Parts: sequence; C-alpha cells; structure tokens
Amino acid sequence: MKDFLKYVLATIVGIFFVGVFMAILSFFMMIAIVVSSSTTPKVKSNSVLHIKLDGVINERAEENVFAGIFNEVNETQGLEDLKLAIKEAKSNKNIKGIFIEGGTVAADYAVLQELRKSLVDFKESKKFVLAYADNYAQGAYYVASAADKVALNPSGMLDVHGIAAQPVFYKDLLEKVGVKIQVFRVGTYKSAVEPFINTEMSEANRLQTSEYLNSIWKSVSEEMAATRPFTAEALNAAIDTCYIPFENKDYFKAAQLVDTLCYVDNVRDMLRNYTGESEVSMVEVSDLAKIAKDERASNTSEDHVAIYYAEGEIVDSKSNFSFGGESNIVGSKVIQDLDELQKDENVKAVVLRINSPGGSAYASEQMWRAIQQLRAKKPVVVSMSGLAASGGYYMSCATDYIFAEPTTITGSIGIFGMIPDFSGVLTEKLGLHFDVVKTHATSDFGMMGRPFNSQESSALQAYIERGYDLFLTRVADGRKMTKEAVNEIAQGRVWTGEQAIKIKLVDELGTLEDAVNKAAELAKMKKNPVTASYPQPEDWFAQLQQATKPNYYENKLQDILGVYYRPMMFISNFDKNDMLQARLPYIPNLN
Repeated sequence: MKDFLKYVLATIVGIFFVGVFMAILSFFMMIAIVVSSSTTPKVKSNSVLHIKLDGVINERAEENVFAGIFNEVNETQGLEDLKLAIKEAKSNKNIKGIFIEGGTVAADYAVLQELRKSLVDFKESKKFVLAYADNYAQGAYYVASAADKVALNPSGMLDVHGIAAQPVFYKDLLEKVGVKIQVFRVGTYKSAVEPFINTEMSEANRLQTSEYLNSIWKSVSEEMAATRPFTAEALNAAIDTCYIPFENKDYFKAAQLVDTLCYVDNVRDMLRNYTGESEVSMVEVSDLAKIAKDERASNTSEDHVAIYYAEGEIVDSKSNFSFGGESNIVGSKVIQDLDELQKDENVKAVVLRINSPGGSAYASEQMWRAIQQLRAKKPVVVSMSGLAASGGYYMSCATDYIFAEPTTITGSIGIFGMIPDFSGVLTEKLGLHFDVVKTHATSDFGMMGRPFNSQESSALQAYIERGYDLFLTRVADGRKMTKEAVNEIAQGRVWTGEQAIKIKLVDELGTLEDAVNKAAELAKMKKNPVTASYPQPEDWFAQLQQATKPNYYENKLQDILGVYYRPMMFISNFDKNDMLQARLPYIPNLN
C-alpha cells in the first residue's frame, strides 16, 4: 500500500510538471508567433510570386496567428491579400514574375474576375506570368488563362463546361416529417421560398436564372478568349460538342486551351530560364501582402479613403445563427463601425465592399439608416463583389455611386417571410396534443400547436407587403427613380452587373480600385489615394479567445449533412431570425 501511494504521488507530480512545462512551451510559442507576425518579410532578388488557386477565396482572409498551435489548416485566401501581393509584385524590383499553380478554387465569378484583372494589369510590367496545374477546375482555369503561358500535366485534366445552377427542394422531405412551411412574400421572382414549398423551379425563377447564368458565362468566355488564341464562339462550340475534361490529352493543346503539356520538373526549368537562377526563390502571397500592408500601416493617421468590407449573410446581432462559422454582416456591428468612420476626420470618403446574398430585412433597414448618416458627412461609394443582392442591394442603394463587376449577382429587390408549422410532426408523428386558455382572440398567436388562421395570415401578408413597399421606397429615393419604375425591375428578380447597369440599378462596371478613385473624386482627393481597410483585424488576445471556442460538432454536422446543412439549420433557427427576410433564392454554385 505504501508503494502504491508513492507511485500515485509520483504520477501526480509528473503530470503536474508536464502540464507546467507544456503551458510554458505554449506561452513561448505564442510569443514567437506574435513576434514573427509583426516582422516584415524580406524578398530575395530574382524571386517569383507563387499564387495557388486552391481552396476558398473570400474578400478577406482571416488573420489567425494561432492556427498552427491549434492544428487548424487555413484553406481560405483573401482577395484583398491576393490583389495587394500582385500589385506589390508589379512594382517590386526583386520580383521577376508570377507562377500560378492551378487546382480547384471556390469563389464567386466576380471575385475571380477582379483577381484576373489584377493579373492582366500586372502583365503591363512586362514581367512573366506562368500557369501550371496537374488539373484545372473551371474557375482556376478562368484565372490562369490570363497567363503568358498555360501548362498542364500530360496526365492531367482541364475542366471547362459552362455554368449551371441546381437548387435542392425540400418540400417532400419536410412533409414526410410533418412540417409545413407557411409562406408570405411579395414579388413574382422572389423565389427564396421555393425549395420549401415546391418540387421544381417556377417558370419565373427558371427564366431569371437562365438569363443571369448566360450573362455571367458570356463575360467569362469572352475574357478567356481575349487572352487565349481561341474565340468565345469556338470555346462554346467545343463545350456543346464534347466533354472537354475527358478528351484525349492532345486535344487541350490542339484546341489551344493550353500552350504546353509538361511535368512539374519541366516547369522548374522554365522558371529557371525566366529568372536566370539555378534555384528559384518563391514568395508566398501572404508575405508580399504583408509588405504592402506594412507600407500603408500609417494610413489611418493621414487623410485616406476607408474600404469597409461587408461580407456574408445579414443578421441582426452576433447571437444570430451562422453557417459553419462563416462570417456574417452583423447589423449592430456595422452601424457602430460606420459611426466611427463618420467621426474619424482622417477618413475623407468610404467605399463599402459588399459581398452578401442578403438576410434580415430589419438589419438591412438599420444599416441603410447608418449609411445615410455617413453619406451626409462624406462620400460613400459601393463596390459590389460576387453578391450584392436583396439585403445587400438594400445597403447599396443608400450610397452616392455603385460599381459592380459584369458577373456580380445583384438586385433581388423583394421581401418574404417563412414560418414553419410543426403541428403535424408534433401531433401526427409524436402523438402530442395541445389545448389552450386565452384572454384574447390573438393570445395564442405563433404557438406551436396550430397553423396560422386566415386572419393571422392576412395580417402577416400585409406586414410583408409594407416591408416590400419600404424597400421600393429606399431604392427609388437612392436611385432617383419612381417607385413604379423600381417595381417593374424588382419583384425579387436577380440581375447580373452587366444587366443591372442597363436598368439603372448600378452606375458603372468596375473594380474596387475604380470605386476608390470615384470616392476620391467625390471627396476632391487625388487619384489613387491612400487607403485603409476596415474593420481592423482582431488583436492576438481576441484571436486566442476565439480560437479556443469549440466548433468540432458544428463542423462534423456540416460534413455529414452536406447540401442539406444550410436549409436544415435555417429551419431550426427560425426563432432566432427576423421574420422579414431580404435574401437571394439560393446561393448558386457557379464553378
């Protein structure tokens, strides 16, 4: 017994000292990471910027200095960092060119369009751009087609197939479990409710989807043809007559989709020839982007144009749900941030960079008000990214000027409400029964035991129609149109940027840089002004707190449910959502 107690005590002491040692080691690792993140990278002469077209590209990459400690692999890149790195590479005398490594990239076409335009602009420096991939997915090839030379592995595949949208419908699934969705909406084309009440697309939704998909593909195919030795017509004819990814490898070269078929060691030889170095020094996007950011670190202390990034679904507050930890546009936070920009005397103009399918109509209205107050003090310009629709357009219409990419998805001016009726699953499936005692006819409004009656449904529909009328008013006032004219192009209909400019929902097609220059012009500043990005990234301590939050179960649930995750979470969180929603029918996968 004595020996047993001795061994137990020794084990406890050992565990204690190991714990202390690991805590000290983790502390010094954190210090090292923080210090390294504050050091400006050095670029060797004759270096090459390495861009990897793989994973997800959002507007901004999350700066997580603790990702390594918690064994988290960051597969998300930021368009902001990519463009900063390319711009720095263009002017940095130590950078000789860009090497693009293709793969499978997930991003809106407007995001890829801006990235591609940055590469085309880089080529004005007469520095080389070389692209290579074992396999090119369509989005990656679209960007890589801007390169001087496009190479592919002899055993690789190149996927160019056009674009399609395939919404999933849940009506029958919900009925099997006894759930009915009570829908209130305004707008012929406001089809966000269709997956829950239909088993196929309505004719109106099919029409608008066909038109905006064809508009996007027209822009994409013409841009590829502009930098490759084929025409858009030839490319489209090839897609219609064969499954390009499965053609013989020689087809890719014969069709001039690629310039050469080679292995990665051949690519290394090409890079050596380009740089004149026996060993090619690769510089990562994050390093060049950090150099650019450090150069403009003092921008907030002088007159500048603020670029405010608003990305994700629109929610009222942080307590609202999010999908898989994705970023949201939190109305209360945006209002606070815009108020600070309004008071900042060094901020002479603001560019809102919006990438959102919409969300809470209430939050959209509150942000509209905040943008109006900001606009009264200084110019506000919108730069639309991949999505600026419904609630995202609600925000945009409050500004002085709107830019969009040709492939931006915008419009969707409409309102809807969806409230589930769980009485079927509760009574028929689970055998529960409900009774009620109430003081007034409406006292049990919204209780789970029954669906809405006709009077309640009429009241809710009237509420939705008032929300739609307010939306029309905001757009009409902002775009200097009549409500009748707005209603004709509204009705929840989705438009591309190229279509939207013809109906006056957008002022001009252009990039974020074009929006910045317009904001500077309105503020009577010089062209290519000093800029600063907002909101500012969280400090390392806030990141540490966020990094320790467990999201394992949410991630596993998302992996298991796949395409069913979003609608199921949407339904399960109805009670946390604003009743009025201004959002896209669905977020199409265009790659």
